[in-house]
Amino acid sequence: MGLNDLLYDPIRHNNWATRSLIGFCRQQDLTAEQLQATGVGTFGTIIETLDHIVRCDGSYLRRIADSPLDYVDADAAEDFDTLERWNDEAGELWEKFLAAPIDVERVMIVDNNTRGTRVGIFIAQAINHANHHREQVCAILTGFGIEPPDIQAWEYAWESERIWDLPDQPAS
Repeated sequence: MGLNDLLYDPIRHNNWATRSLIGFCRQQDLTAEQLQATGVGTFGTIIETLDHIVRCDGSYLRRIADSPLDYVDADAAEDFDTLERWNDEAGELWEKFLAAPIDVERVMIVDNNTRGTRVGIFIAQAINHANHHREQVCAILTGFGIEPPDIQAWEYAWESERIWDLPDQPAS
C-alpha cells in the first residue's frame, strides 16, 4: 500500500460529503429568505458557503495537480446544479491526481511568492477547510429547524460499502 492509497478514503469522503450536502440543500426547497440567511460565525449564506468550499477545493487541487479547473476563476455559483457539477469536476481530478505518484514534500510557492509550503499541507487543508465550512452550512440548516444530513466518514463508509456488518457468530 502506498501513500496515495491512504488518501483515497479521506479525499473521496470529502468530495462525497460536499456533494451530499449540496444535494440535500437542493431537495429542501429552501425559500429565498432561507437561502439569503447566514448564521453566527458562518462564512456567508448557504450557497455562498458551498461555493467557497467547492471553489477553494478546486483551487488547492488545481495548484497541486497542475491541471486546469476553469470554474475556480468563474463567477460565483448561484445554484446547486452548478455547485454539484463543479464538485464532480474536482472529484474526477482528485481521482486522476491520486492515481499518479504524489511527492507530498514538493514545495509550493504561495501568498504572492512570499511563502513556501508542502503539497501535503494543501491536501490536509483541502480536507480540513471543507469540513469546517460544511459544518457551518449544517448549523444554518439546524437554525431553520432542518436536521442536516449525516455526512460523517462513517456514513460515507456505509454508502460506499467500506464498512459492513459481520455475520452473527454462534455462541460458544
